[in-house]
Amino acid sequence: MTGKRIHLADDRSSARAYSRAVITTGGRTIWLAGQTASATGEFDSQVREVFTKLDATIKSAGGAGLRDMVTMTVFINDPRLGDRFTELRKETFGENFPASALITVSGFARPGILIEIQGVAVTQDGST
Repeated sequence: MTGKRIHLADDRSSARAYSRAVITTGGRTIWLAGQTASATGEFDSQVREVFTKLDATIKSAGGAGLRDMVTMTVFINDPRLGDRFTELRKETFGENFPASALITVSGFARPGILIEIQGVAVTQDGST
């Protein structure tokens, strides 16, 4: 069985690097725990590390990587970083963005963490 994916977007969602909805058929669902950077540092490096970890987790579960991600919940502790996160998500995903929520929180479990992302991925083929 081969999975199918349709991304529903409009001008606003495309500008903010997310899909209004992602419709999937077939494939296998991978529920991703929240990921944070392993070390504190500047925001860009933390975002890139989190995306790298999510990519590796999806691949270790039999998926193709971030391109299988269909939704994400993003937690940041500084609302001023929202626009920068959007730029980094565009850089990472290209055009087929996952559905997404961006939430500002007052803090994380470890000091120095600036972002956490959890999500769901659906593999493109159901054989994995």
